[in-house]
Amino acid sequence: MSYMFSNEVTALLRRILDDVCADVSIGDSGIKARVASRLLECAAKGDVSVEGLRAAGRCALEEARAT
Repeated sequence: MSYMFSNEVTALLRRILDDVCADVSIGDSGIKARVASRLLECAAKGDVSVEGLRAAGRCALEEARAT
């Protein structure tokens, strides 16, 4: 399923992804992709709050690093 987000939501998602993954090295693109996927899932469900997205991103980052 494909979703179209407003420019504002897209910018927010990008900002949260960059913030959450600030210390992820360039070689760990898989980790960043997992975080991005989780953020998109949240936004698709309607959660576009900064707090909710940041929490989901951090959780996805922790999960990705644990595997």
